[in-house]
Amino acid sequence: MAEVPPAVQFLSVEGVFAPNEAAEEYLPYLEELTEQDHRQFYRDMAVTRRFDEECTNLQRQGQMGLWPPSHGQEAAQVGSARAARPQDVIFPSYREHAVALVRGIDIVDVVKVMRGVSMGGWDATDPANGNFRNYCLVIGSQALHATGYATGVKFDGAYATGDAERDIAVMAYFGDGATSQGDVSEAFVFSASGQNPQVFFLQNNHWAISVPVTTQSRTPLYLRAQGFGIPSVQVDGNDVLASYATSRKHLDDARAGGGPQLVEALTYRIGAHTTSDDPTRYQTPEQLAHWVARDPIIRFATYLRGQGADDAFFADVQAEAEDFSADLRRRTLELGAPALSAIFDHAYSEPHPLMDEQKAWLEAYESSLVEGA
Repeated sequence: MAEVPPAVQFLSVEGVFAPNEAAEEYLPYLEELTEQDHRQFYRDMAVTRRFDEECTNLQRQGQMGLWPPSHGQEAAQVGSARAARPQDVIFPSYREHAVALVRGIDIVDVVKVMRGVSMGGWDATDPANGNFRNYCLVIGSQALHATGYATGVKFDGAYATGDAERDIAVMAYFGDGATSQGDVSEAFVFSASGQNPQVFFLQNNHWAISVPVTTQSRTPLYLRAQGFGIPSVQVDGNDVLASYATSRKHLDDARAGGGPQLVEALTYRIGAHTTSDDPTRYQTPEQLAHWVARDPIIRFATYLRGQGADDAFFADVQAEAEDFSADLRRRTLELGAPALSAIFDHAYSEPHPLMDEQKAWLEAYESSLVEGA
């Protein structure tokens, strides 16, 4: 494994503000943050953690077919999501629950996907949904979708105009496992060739299901991007300030015409890849304990207490998280079954005789199951 400089870090493991040398160039991006912004970061992370736990419980109780937990990755997601501007377009994979919340998605729409009620969940073209595209369960494919969209932004001239309130950047999220997919390498090639206004945000959570990142790559992942001519940086992904500052800088660079960028956030998946696997079969207790001690929420809470946040603030956030998860449970249990026609209605943009035939067959089949038919 090649030697690399330390990842960008502002907060020590103990939650003390102590920027390392790699963080110095990113310090100006923190100056724009207010105390209210800091508290919002904490609120985003705490609410995400609580509803993520509730969704895991709901899946275990048979209310969803699958749930991909985000426990441990809240700082990487909240920092990067808060760094994006409203006009930016976000292409997630399937674990970006905190990003979805920050961009305004009703999280029950995510539950619908995992429950099998909807194949998309929300209208990704509705500005009310924060330009947050639909979840993508096919590993790495959204990197190419994002690159195609960013190419369109380039053709439209919707970047590098000098107007930061209007210029658009496209951000694609994926994990370390996705970097082993050809789709991601192809996205790097096309984005670098076109000098697209695009940021690749890699959450290295150290496991591609049960395969460790050390098996996936002999080279630090962020260095791969440099081989494609894409500027890249490695950050402490459990430090929400580091995630924010680096994302802000590289999104600004992409919007200003600097071409594609990559941010690798070093984090850890506390728990399973999805509720379908058992991490105790492959994670070691020592490695797990190492990362639990770097919990992004506890770490930032310590920082906030040092800045004057009192017990009342943390109690208020906890109450909000409990209310949020209770509402999520209630609305999930109220979800009905989708209409039979749903799986046919959007297969083609125009009416199609084969779809009509299959739809009629399914309706007849379902009717035959009704008692007395």
